[in-house]
Amino acid sequence: MTDIDKSFAGVHALKKAKLELKTGEVHALMGENGAGKSTLMKILTGIYSKDSGKIVYEGKEVEYKNPKEAQSAGIVIVHQELNMMNHLTVAQNLFIGRETMGGVFINDGAMNKKAKELFKLLNIDINPKETMGNLTVGRQQMVEIAKAISSDAKVIVFDEPTAALTEKEIEDLFKIIRDLRSKDIGIIYISHRMDEIKKITDRVTVMRDGEYVGTVDSQTSTKDDIINMMVGRVVYEDPKQTSNVPADAPVVLSVKNLNAGKMVRDVSFDLHKGEILGFSGLMGAGRTETARAIFGADKKDSGEIYVDGKKVDIKEPSDAVKAGIGYLSEDRKRYGIIVGKSVADNSVMACLENYTSGGLINGRKVKQDSQKYVEALKTKTPSVEQLVMNLSGGNQQKVVIAKWLIRDSEILIFDEPTRGIDVGAKAEIYELMNKLVKEGKSIIMISSELTEVLRMSDRIVVMCEGRKTGELSIEEATQEKIMHYATMRD
Repeated sequence: MTDIDKSFAGVHALKKAKLELKTGEVHALMGENGAGKSTLMKILTGIYSKDSGKIVYEGKEVEYKNPKEAQSAGIVIVHQELNMMNHLTVAQNLFIGRETMGGVFINDGAMNKKAKELFKLLNIDINPKETMGNLTVGRQQMVEIAKAISSDAKVIVFDEPTAALTEKEIEDLFKIIRDLRSKDIGIIYISHRMDEIKKITDRVTVMRDGEYVGTVDSQTSTKDDIINMMVGRVVYEDPKQTSNVPADAPVVLSVKNLNAGKMVRDVSFDLHKGEILGFSGLMGAGRTETARAIFGADKKDSGEIYVDGKKVDIKEPSDAVKAGIGYLSEDRKRYGIIVGKSVADNSVMACLENYTSGGLINGRKVKQDSQKYVEALKTKTPSVEQLVMNLSGGNQQKVVIAKWLIRDSEILIFDEPTRGIDVGAKAEIYELMNKLVKEGKSIIMISSELTEVLRMSDRIVVMCEGRKTGELSIEEATQEKIMHYATMRD
């Protein structure tokens, strides 16, 4: 790909961008959110058309009008934002558009069999008959990966493939990628996780603000070299040494013997004023389910919740919001934002009543307040009137954060707050979280990244299979101790 240009409503997304991929190579594509990585890949796979530049594939200049054309040529993409039909089965999703037919009817039995064989080959334990919507985000991601691999691809683009995967699932994915490389398949690998780049890739191309910065060898480049190319500055990732919470800080949230379905079993913990309480554990540990039960998004079976010492009855999210609790979901597109609405509309969504008088919305105040948070969070958008669907994943995440900051929630539950976000934007969100707790807010942070948990938390709760299995002060916490509790089954 050379000299690729692309503009959207008011945004020059790509300026003479370029990328070269060799046969049997795993090539990392890196850059901050909004750098243009996903846009470049969507042009390659026929989702967007380019304004100018050229794509040469297997020696011929090509331009695909849609993803089906690209797929027929052997180029497929595994999206960061999952594109699944939640009401269909896993097997139906795998073979959508290329179903096995028995006469005029779809042969579900044959597709289930094919799916089972594919999962066995990839070492994935998922029931092909399961409804897609019942799977966790991580398991949906594994189905998306299997779908791409099943289409006889020559080039596979992985857009943040490990963002929602457990350590074990990541290792399984890396085995699959190494196997694909040995079969001369070219792989473009978009990731923000620095440790993965050395493990799995051969070369790294870095983009910044829609432009090509450079291509380096993965093995001979340091982490700092790559970060510097990405952000033009040094970003430090040191773990926290001591808690910033005073010993006498009052308890703002107390959860006692919470039970909800199979995934939340007798969970109890306290959150103190000005504290970042990290929640760690492997996928399926019940961390998100615990958060959703506290927030009223899922029904709790039993247990008590106290805010500032007073018992609260949270039956639905509006009750939690009234009690001063905000929830930033791990699945921002499903639960955090309305992509067809503007940045301004999304920012005031949780407290629209404050902007309404006599049935009319004060548009000027909406714009004013949302602009304030665009600046505070350094959200990359041409204006607050921009539709959220036109922002990068990381900037969409910042809009969700703005929503709860404008609501002025005292207790914030951040579920995977930096999922799919680059190192520069991560550093900004960490800075923001530290600023919030200094101002007296209290944060529960659910994260699958141990480095993030150790960097941000004052105290850490560890879960395994729906139960709280351990609690560590930051002074005593290590990756090994967290993993010990995360694998401590009944």
